[in-house]
Amino acid sequence: MSSFLRPLLLAGAVLGGLASLPAHADTLRIGFQKSSTLLTVVKQQGTLEKALAEKGTKVTWHEFPSGLPLLESLNVGNVDISADVADTVPVFAQAAGAQLTYYALETPSPTAQAILVPQDSPLQSLADLKGKRVAVTKAAGSHYLLIAALAKAGLTFSDIQPSYLTPADGRAAFENGNVDAWVTWEPFVSSAQLQQHARTLSSGEGLASYQRYYLASSAYAEKHPEVLAVVFDTLRNTGRWIKDNPGEAASLLGPLWGGLDATTVQQANARRSYDVQPVTRESLAEQQAIADAFLSAGLLPRKVDASDAGIWQPAAAGKAPAHSH
Repeated sequence: MSSFLRPLLLAGAVLGGLASLPAHADTLRIGFQKSSTLLTVVKQQGTLEKALAEKGTKVTWHEFPSGLPLLESLNVGNVDISADVADTVPVFAQAAGAQLTYYALETPSPTAQAILVPQDSPLQSLADLKGKRVAVTKAAGSHYLLIAALAKAGLTFSDIQPSYLTPADGRAAFENGNVDAWVTWEPFVSSAQLQQHARTLSSGEGLASYQRYYLASSAYAEKHPEVLAVVFDTLRNTGRWIKDNPGEAASLLGPLWGGLDATTVQQANARRSYDVQPVTRESLAEQQAIADAFLSAGLLPRKVDASDAGIWQPAAAGKAPAHSH
């Protein structure tokens, strides 16, 4: 295993305190992050518990700091399904041998990621990133955005000085002038723009479509397609509710996102599609492009075939097998 993947995957064994969680058919164990907007709203509103109670299924929630340890925990059987993770994350999980099944996606939100520079920065174009210190989170969607942006400018990853930082540490480094640019996603983008007056060097438009995916362990997807059907419908309805009720959604999410004000939350949510759709083979085309880009940059230990992952679709619910390769 590469030195790049090892610490991230090992983190999955200790983060969230999930190493000894038992698996029960009557309990759905959900892994999520603070940025998992739709399932965060679902958790707060209790809608999934109500819907699954009719089927005799209980729900437990397990928080992770980022997507990769979440999917590693999913792979080793400590949680059953994941909330949304950026499109890059399943690629890294596949590279580590994870047996995962896609069960939903959020359609592209390219403006929900951005390369930010301070308001008074001399950097005016992507080419100006050459030789500069750039904060980015490993394996996040923003990591791919940075690779794609550099390629557009005729640069490679070796042309910059990457600082691999969590969003919180990236923000601190950006505010303190310890990096020249910061590549991140919502709600961090809106927060930096509105509070720090950060300037956008480039969003993901034309570079990275930024789809977010929901995954299940392949074993769970095969055994419980009827549960995934309830989760899928709940996610789709919640996405519509956020778009139809931006103010109410902002009031609910603001305190959960570190006390962000309503204006910042509404701007962040406006840039996310929250349009939940089934995953198709065609959906995975960009996943393959992402995998190939990371391999070319020397950041994946082996070539990944994105189509090796399983796909569950709503129409397959209640039919066996619901899982396909």
